Amino acid sequence: MAKEIKDLIAKIQTEGIKAAEDKAREIEAKAHAQAQLIIAQAHAQAKKITGDAQEQADKIRKSMETSLSQAGRDFLITLRAQVDTMLDKLVAENIRQSLTPEELFKIILALIKGATDKGSSQVIITLSVEDRKHLEKCFLKKLIEETKAQIVLKASDEISAGLRISFDAGKSHFDFSDTALAEYIALDIRPELARILKIK
Repeated sequence: MAKEIKDLIAKIQTEGIKAAEDKAREIEAKAHAQAQLIIAQAHAQAKKITGDAQEQADKIRKSMETSLSQAGRDFLITLRAQVDTMLDKLVAENIRQSLTPEELFKIILALIKGATDKGSSQVIITLSVEDRKHLEKCFLKKLIEETKAQIVLKASDEISAGLRISFDAGKSHFDFSDTALAEYIALDIRPELARILKIK
């Protein structure tokens, strides 16, 4: 009887240990499966976060590149406008300094001598108020003597240097005023300036 009880206890212990081991293996397998699922979900989440972050970084980079490119264009446009303004001022200033009454005399003399229909009509020369006074006082007599032309000097507030000359009593004129000459010279220089400050 004691042996049977002992065998029964041993059997119960063996079966209990086996059942416990089976249960432990089952729990371990479930825990392992659960852990694998959590790891897979974590990997998927990390991949999504990384992908979203990369996409956001790409958007920010493209936005920054666009902004920098636009800022560069805006800077060049502003720079070109400022250089144009400086160029206009420099050209106008140099023209005014160059067109002294003495130079005006030489220019007028050459223009009248080069005219094909000289003497057929009045030659009207329009100048600044100051240049007209100076030319009339110092050079008009000499101009008439050398060209044999009928010369009329007029003053205009629109001209600060240079002249306008008409060979048909004012019906038409050639414009050699500081404004016209500055525009012509700047027009010649601007293509080179545009090449240097090329805006892409």
